[in-house]
Amino acid sequence: MQLVIKNLNKTYANGVQALTNVSLTINKGMFGLLGPNGAGKSSLMRTISTLQEADSGSITFQSSEGEINVLEQKDKVRSILGYLPQEFGVYPKVSAEVLLDHLAVLKGITNKAERKEIVTALLNKTNLYDKRKKNLGGFSGGMKQRFGIAQALLANPELIIVDEPTAGLDPAERNRFHNLLSELGENTIVILSTHIVDDVKELCTDMAIINKGEVLLQVHPLKAIESLENKVWRKRIERSEVESYNKRMNVISDRMSAGKPVIHVFSEAQPEEGFEIVEADLEDVYFNTVTSHQLPFTNK
Repeated sequence: MQLVIKNLNKTYANGVQALTNVSLTINKGMFGLLGPNGAGKSSLMRTISTLQEADSGSITFQSSEGEINVLEQKDKVRSILGYLPQEFGVYPKVSAEVLLDHLAVLKGITNKAERKEIVTALLNKTNLYDKRKKNLGGFSGGMKQRFGIAQALLANPELIIVDEPTAGLDPAERNRFHNLLSELGENTIVILSTHIVDDVKELCTDMAIINKGEVLLQVHPLKAIESLENKVWRKRIERSEVESYNKRMNVISDRMSAGKPVIHVFSEAQPEEGFEIVEADLEDVYFNTVTSHQLPFTNK
């Protein structure tokens, strides 16, 4: 099971180039696609899920039934695809059970007894069975996302795409959603598109960073973190000093702590007195890649 994307390009009618020579190889498991808002993540997800055309390039999926040309064999792709878009609309006055049953019919599950069994199993899997009679308009954000996963799992997909699934969820719902996604990644390809670094750190065994429509990096998260070892330095500074440090050093991030900025700097040696070395994390990898394009490790 493998998804291979080669030299994919997409420019919209308004002249915005959303994807530029995107190439990725994605194997079974959880794959994180990390990038800021507007980086091209959703454009790539919509292209893979056959919702928009590419200008050039290729996407092939090695499924249990053989190789599928994603850009040309759209019906075949849809039959093995589960998709949870960034904005997932529901009918507010319809219950979870009724809507999931309706969506199962649209997926081609016409046998009533089989459909009931599948709907019940998915509502249990997503921890929504006790709320199955409740109208979706009364669901919390996390419950709606779990319903979104339930509909994405209809017809046993081999490829699952989830676009910004945890944005806006409270910590408890986010943890529930993480557990569900992690379980799904054991037997399928799950592409998690997000700007939340912690989602990738906690869930994914492989990842790519994308910005301005270009893939900057594809690497194992732990390998990327290890490559920054002894190269990330921290210092608490005054707000008035931020601009000066940005001009003089490779500042990869700054955040407020106890009312003052704390900067992280990428450097082979101590940048100057007052800096302390810190243990690098995936956020450092992300900001270092996106802001400076300095890649101290080898891409896949």
